[in-house]
Amino acid sequence: MQRLLSRPVFLLSSVRSGSTLLRAMLNRHSLLYAPHELHLRDVRVTLEHPLAGLSMAELGLDETRLEYLLWDRLMHDLLRRSGKRVFVNKTPTDVFIWERIAECWPDARFVFLVRHPGAIARSWARAQVHWTFDEAVTDVHRYAAALQRARRALPGPTVAYEELTADPAAVLRCVCDHLEVPWEPEMLAYRRDGYVRGLGDWSDKIRSGRPLPAPPPPAAIPGPLRAIAEAWGYAPAARPAGGGSGGSSPHGERA
Repeated sequence: MQRLLSRPVFLLSSVRSGSTLLRAMLNRHSLLYAPHELHLRDVRVTLEHPLAGLSMAELGLDETRLEYLLWDRLMHDLLRRSGKRVFVNKTPTDVFIWERIAECWPDARFVFLVRHPGAIARSWARAQVHWTFDEAVTDVHRYAAALQRARRALPGPTVAYEELTADPAAVLRCVCDHLEVPWEPEMLAYRRDGYVRGLGDWSDKIRSGRPLPAPPPPAAIPGPLRAIAEAWGYAPAARPAGGGSGGSSPHGERA
């Protein structure tokens, strides 16, 4: 079915990985519209009566196809109202529906954002005050594993949070190249206001209006996150029994 929205961009990441920072900087671009989190996974269509389902089926539609129409119309209208050219969507739970996103928009583009998994867990545990650290680790693993599956299946560059905060101009230039838009220095001076509690990061850190250096990573990586850390280049891979370097590639590794 034809879509209204052309070549939308999806920023896929775990929670607590700097996605609000990257979104805020991208939204400063004159051609990129990157609003707050849309939570498409929970923007649903329900056919509440069997006759409604029968009617839609006769038209070749079901709840999934109707949801795709809703998503497409929503994002197209938001982009039109913004006056910009490219829609950039960012919600961490998008990692759980990446297959649906790719089905809805076959021409969608993707940017992957990673961070040291131990640092994600530490940050997430602090944010979820009623959780134990182990509960935070389990939840981070759920997001990270889904993100890794998406990275294996979909094209697109991988951005590391640590590199974004250390040299934001260089990272943003690469992202702009991928999105086929010119680099704009104004992206570095993102807005200090407009953050809504519950929609991404609303802390004092993001309100500073500039990228702050990433804190040092934790000394130890929680066991459940070790394989993810290796795949993302944050920890050396275990050496095979027969020897070999066992090294891990930088953040572009998809295996």
